[in-house]
Formats: sequence, C-alpha cells, structure tokens
Amino acid sequence: MKERIKKSAIRQFYKKGYFGTGMSTIAGATGIRKSSIYYHYPTKEDILLDIFKTSMNDLLQELQTRLQAAKNAKERMAAAIFCHIIFHIERQKEAIIADSELRGLTSRNYKEIIQMRDDYEKRFQHLIQEGVDEGVFAVADVKVISYAILSMCTAVCTWFSRSGRLSKEEVAEIYAAFILKALAA
Repeated sequence: MKERIKKSAIRQFYKKGYFGTGMSTIAGATGIRKSSIYYHYPTKEDILLDIFKTSMNDLLQELQTRLQAAKNAKERMAAAIFCHIIFHIERQKEAIIADSELRGLTSRNYKEIIQMRDDYEKRFQHLIQEGVDEGVFAVADVKVISYAILSMCTAVCTWFSRSGRLSKEEVAEIYAAFILKALAA
C-alpha cells in the first residue's frame, strides 16, 4: 500500500505540484480513504521525503553498478553519464519533482537531501579528477565542470519524449560522446 500511495503522490505532485496537491487528492488517486495514508505517512512532507530518498538511493545504486564494469576514467565517465541520463528519462516525473519541489521540505529534511546530492556530485567530481590525473581529461575547474555535466544531463527529463525519434539509449550515447569530447585533453 505504501508504494501505491507513493506512486499516486508522484503522479499528483508532477501534475499539480507539491503545494497544489492535498492528501485528499492523493487518497482519491490511490483509491483509499485519506485516513489510510496517515498509517503509512504521518505527513505529506514524509511522502515527498520518501520520493527524494528513494530516487537518490536508486540513482546512487545504479551508478555504482554501472561503474563496476568500466576499466578506466573515460569508460567510467561514459558509464556515469549514461546512467544519469537513463535514470532521468525512466523516472522523469520523480526527476522533475526532485528539481522543483525541494522547497516543500523542512530545513532538516532539506539539508539531508542536499547532502545526498552533494555526495552524488562529488562522485562526478572524482571521476573528472581521475580523468585529469590519467591525462585523458583537461578541465580548468573540476567542480564547475561537474555542475555543467550534471545540469545538462538532468535537463533531459524536461524534453525527452518516448515517442520521439531517438531512444533513451541513443540520447545517452550522444550526450556521452559530446561530453567526453569536451573533456578530452
């Protein structure tokens, strides 16, 4: 039931925004009474926090899995880019919520999610620095370049269409080739 509630909340937050969605709307979309939600989630913010945490944990797990097969910095960066893009396409609604609804979190929860994001960004920074150390990447500022890469790759969730002319894999390959060329020493 908790997963059904979360999936309904994702659809509603995506359509109406966090602040435009009430618990009654989530209950109705789930097909349950409003009081049943409170058994699983004491507050609407708890649902939002669960969406953020699940998304970040799943993204980190997927990144770790994809990086294991890569043999060098260039392959690891390509795998990380591919992972990030595929995740943001497959979980478009959650990605858009994660980018637009942070303001719905209290200070403590906000800090927790920002720390998770910072840790994820540091992984990209480490990958870039690894490429610089191996002599395959040439960048002026690792941190700024990591933000540029992540921003560009995250934005795919705002425009990608499953009915478009390219598959998600083709888009990820185009992005990876472009970014690797830009990073090249």
